[in-house]
Amino acid sequence: MQKKIVLAGGTGFIGDYFKKQFSKQGYDVKIISRKAPAITWNDQQGIIDALEGAEMVINLAGKSVNCRYHDKNKKDIITSRTGTTKLLGDALNHCQNPPELWINASTATIYRHAEDRPMTEENGEIGTGFSVDVAKKWERAFFNFSLPNTRQIALRIAIVLGPDGGVITPYKNLVNYGLGGIQGDGKQMFSWIHVEDLFQITQFLQSNTQLSGIFNCSSPNPIPNHHLMRALRQQLNRPVGLPAPHTIIRIRCCLPKNRDRAYFEE
Repeated sequence: MQKKIVLAGGTGFIGDYFKKQFSKQGYDVKIISRKAPAITWNDQQGIIDALEGAEMVINLAGKSVNCRYHDKNKKDIITSRTGTTKLLGDALNHCQNPPELWINASTATIYRHAEDRPMTEENGEIGTGFSVDVAKKWERAFFNFSLPNTRQIALRIAIVLGPDGGVITPYKNLVNYGLGGIQGDGKQMFSWIHVEDLFQITQFLQSNTQLSGIFNCSSPNPIPNHHLMRALRQQLNRPVGLPAPHTIIRIRCCLPKNRDRAYFEE
């Protein structure tokens, strides 16, 4: 019988990559998303059937944060994460043979902005603000479930990079248009993880059955913005790039299409 993996919110940048990698390993990859032909979120029995007998479920679902932060979008950002998490938990409770592992996405933005020391799982300081509230509610919805036959792991994921999408695409566009200088003073740290490393983390957690709880997913070597932009200019053979002063960044952050992207999908 073919082994099975379930990807919830599996149609975004990360989900597409994971699907390809799991398929190469011989898995039957079941996708839960908003639209057919995937299993849809309002199909409770379909979700239960997909989870039944699966080795693992990975939940990446959530509305993109690439939007204006008015009240409706804020509500949708939260409920698209907590609501889908609750739907999965309820479905797992109805399974006769549930997955042994449930990995749920969270975000590294739960920590305060820190340049003095690393924020680890053991001694990281929780920050304040909307993105922190999202992360706290997301994790609370996840860990509210007590599933005796399923390990639960929340991944606090940094900015995900990869060759075929993710946040690297708009950065490349800036460089190609001659705008690849530093942003602000260029000293701000850029915490990141490659999508393949994120995939390998899921493999490690699946294999090490004694592990559960919260895990940070980030390179141990964050880089300052000016190093990032210089590396991109070198890679794309663009020796010069115009900088973006603080004033320009503040103006652009008011525009809906210039907010940071989460790269999750419902």
